[in-house]
Amino acid sequence: MRRLYYGHLFYFIRKWSFVLKEGQVRIPSGCAISGIFSKKGNLICGDQIVKSISVMHDRSNGLGGGFAGYGIYPEYKDYYAFHVFYDDTEAKQACEKFLERHFDIINLSKIPTKKIPAITDEPLIWRYFVTPLPHKLSDSQLDEREFVARCVIRVNTQITGAYIFSSGKNMGVFKAVGYPEDVGSFYRLDEYAGYSWTAHGRYPTNTPGWWGGAHPFAMLDYSIVHNGEISSYDANRRWVEMFGYRCTLLTDTEVITYIFDYLIRKQGLTLEEAAHVVAAPFWSTIERKPPQEREQLTYLRKVFSSLLVTGPFSIILGFEGGLMALNDRLKLRSMVVAEKEDRFFIASEESAIRIIQPELDRIWAPRGGEPVIVQLEHGQGGEQA
Repeated sequence: MRRLYYGHLFYFIRKWSFVLKEGQVRIPSGCAISGIFSKKGNLICGDQIVKSISVMHDRSNGLGGGFAGYGIYPEYKDYYAFHVFYDDTEAKQACEKFLERHFDIINLSKIPTKKIPAITDEPLIWRYFVTPLPHKLSDSQLDEREFVARCVIRVNTQITGAYIFSSGKNMGVFKAVGYPEDVGSFYRLDEYAGYSWTAHGRYPTNTPGWWGGAHPFAMLDYSIVHNGEISSYDANRRWVEMFGYRCTLLTDTEVITYIFDYLIRKQGLTLEEAAHVVAAPFWSTIERKPPQEREQLTYLRKVFSSLLVTGPFSIILGFEGGLMALNDRLKLRSMVVAEKEDRFFIASEESAIRIIQPELDRIWAPRGGEPVIVQLEHGQGGEQA
């Protein structure tokens, strides 16, 4: 009887899979990520990352796309670049009043966009280059980056209709509801150049598609693009919210950004150590390590146990001067990395790399839980390629 039931169920799924349209089928392994990096700091035009992510069009469903570029604001490299979504002018006025009380605003303007039919219902999108007011920073008794982070969180949690979605120096996040290639066209990314780019095409499965929920997610210069689902989200969220973060964007990926900011900036962990928290080795694996390494990994697992991220994932962490690629411990999401001279590539699919760099010096799939880290060579700053 059970065999007959499953036989009919399989027939039904096969029959209806031919008539279901795009966007009506749940694809848990969906979402696409891509990254490009120049180890010499040569500037890469934004159209390259758009071309890369567009190859993986079918991995997303038009409910979110976005990019992060590093080295794109050399003329304002000493200032924090705030990219802000506003629901209306009232939210804009309230946010600007807050910014004027805490920061010296060096420049402000609308972020340049291009009207295209595929991107609709856009909020007001503004950009501010700012630096903390000296007396405000002094009175806070905080270091500069912590002061800025707390101000960003205050805006995003206390000013209705305002959301600072990018807040690092010499970098910026550009995201929207739409397919990533349309988002790139909307933001005119071909007019930007940076030494590092990441991209995301979203296929939300358990959370809504909206402008704030598109990837990348960023805090200061850390940004995350992610393919997968986080089953440990509640435990992760409760931990980071004990330290002042607030998860308000209706998606699990947001918490990963705060985890890395907390571990690296606040706790002083190295990138490798942070990766060994997020994708911690199994206890059976740790037991087989040499004594010194075993002691370190045991310490990280015990002290930061609530920051272990479980569930399938592949992520790219962007930060000032580098990228890190990381899979979950079981490698349940696809990810390949490659090199060509000074260029480093990361993508969900090899095709997304080959489309912009057909000939490669090396290409491989990292093992589960193994971080792959690339950083600028010493003294490199950013010259046009």
